[in-house]
Amino acid sequence: MNDKPKIIIGLIIFFAVFTFPFWYNHGAASSAPEVKLTEKAKAAKQCVRDTEFMRKEHMQLLNDWRNRTVRDAQRIYEIDGKEYMASLSNTCMDCHSNKAEFCDKCHEYASVNPYCWDCHTYPKEKK
Repeated sequence: MNDKPKIIIGLIIFFAVFTFPFWYNHGAASSAPEVKLTEKAKAAKQCVRDTEFMRKEHMQLLNDWRNRTVRDAQRIYEIDGKEYMASLSNTCMDCHSNKAEFCDKCHEYASVNPYCWDCHTYPKEKK
C-alpha cells in the first residue's frame, strides 16, 4: 500500500500525456479555405448540382460519371431537365479552370490526394 501515491501520480502523468493532443489543439482548428471562382463560374451562377452537394459529394458524382461513361457509354448527365456532358475536363474544368485556387486549396485543407489526375491531364490555368 505504500505505492499508492506513485500509482496515482503515474496515472495522472499518463492521462496528461494521453490527452495532450486534444486539449493542446482545443479551439485551434483553422477555417475552411475560401475558393476563388473564375468569371465564367460566377456568370453561370449554377453548377451541375447545388453548392452543398458539390462540396460534400463531388467525388461520388465524378465516380458515377466515370462509371456511366466508361462502362455504359452514357456521356450525358441529366438533372432537373438540364443536360450536361459527363466530363471532368470539359464540364467541371471549363468553369473551374483555376485548379490551384479552386481544387487544390480544399484538397490540401482536407488532406486528401484525389486520383483524378492519374488519368486526366492537369488543366492549363486560365488567367
